[in-house]
Amino acid sequence: MKTGISFHPTFLEHKTGPGHPETHVRLESILEKLSDLPSESFTWEKTFKEAPLSLISEIHDPNYVRLVAKVCEEKGSGYLDGDTVYSPNTFQAASLAVGAGVTLAQDILDGKLKNGMALVRPPGHHAESDHAMGFCLFNNIAITAKYLQSQGIKRILILDWDVHHGNGTQHQFYEDDSVYFVSLHQYPFYPGTGSEKERGQGKGFGTTLNLPMARGAEEKQYLDQFPLIHKEMETFQPEFVLVSAGFDAHRNDPLAGMNLISSSYEKMTNEVKQIARVHSGGKLLSFLEGGYDFQALSESVKVHLETLASS
Repeated sequence: MKTGISFHPTFLEHKTGPGHPETHVRLESILEKLSDLPSESFTWEKTFKEAPLSLISEIHDPNYVRLVAKVCEEKGSGYLDGDTVYSPNTFQAASLAVGAGVTLAQDILDGKLKNGMALVRPPGHHAESDHAMGFCLFNNIAITAKYLQSQGIKRILILDWDVHHGNGTQHQFYEDDSVYFVSLHQYPFYPGTGSEKERGQGKGFGTTLNLPMARGAEEKQYLDQFPLIHKEMETFQPEFVLVSAGFDAHRNDPLAGMNLISSSYEKMTNEVKQIARVHSGGKLLSFLEGGYDFQALSESVKVHLETLASS
């Protein structure tokens, strides 16, 4: 079976304006780098549709979703928060980003794909239930997790290795013992959440694991966290693995201070593949989150995808 990649040209039409780090050029640089991927190992999914309000509202307040649609249509461009820009095509792009993840997840469930990556923007893991945050409008990975639950998946691992803590994802499942949220991130750093004391609440206590790391952390510090993650998963036994794959912990990234290199993502991807292979029959889906140096981002995504496709 092949590794699926979802992309839609509308993702490039989410315009953030001059000087904004979350620009359409990020995806363009990735697509250029991936132009020689072998068709015998990869398939491009381009037929997915915009997610309906009913699906997005599994995570987000319907009034917030309607607000995003309204401002994009009526005002055209502006800011939803201090960092998060909208333009006329942003609502469509964000709705397609949700659709991209859910469609890939279903194809993996159906055995049509080995695993996959949603090459989407806007990204998602900072988005809260009722507001945009940190370049993110709709929480793509959280909505996909809700969808998987509706399809009978009982235990889901969400692993977030973006350099920024995935506050929106953590908050969605903080009291849900069927979704185990693990985050490796620079700390203290934006958005301020993600201390190791945050372990979940109520019946969800113990299914949040924050692994905060100091500025300057290198590949070894990241890989040293995985034995604990593997041990936790032996107990949790996930049936599906989702990855918030930000590539902004790269040493060349302008928005952070970590020291990973492109090949570090091969090693981390192999760790996650091992978890999926042992516990979830290989079912693994990643979502593009951050990464703001175009060369580092495109190299790292290609390494990640090639590792997903390897046997």
